[in-house]
Amino acid sequence: MLFVTMCKAVKAGTMQERIARRAQWKFPEGMKVLAEYWPIGGEYKVIIISEGDDIAPAMAAIAAWDDVLTFTITPAVEAKEGLRLAQQMMKG
Repeated sequence: MLFVTMCKAVKAGTMQERIARRAQWKFPEGMKVLAEYWPIGGEYKVIIISEGDDIAPAMAAIAAWDDVLTFTITPAVEAKEGLRLAQQMMKG
């Protein structure tokens, strides 16, 4: 299953502190990260696309960063798969 994680910064840390910390940190085992983005503007400071059968690794990542980031995690599908599922739903 795919997960989209969107992270907002909280007042506990600066961008410079987060970058230094991220340079040393590794994602938990079992969390296959497909993409990690650092948007330049807007409210979200990090967007992660990951894949896994279990939410536990993502929860471990949240626990490691919840002092400086707030998280929104949602399951997702790629557009191609979403269209296939929509076509199946329309037939039924």
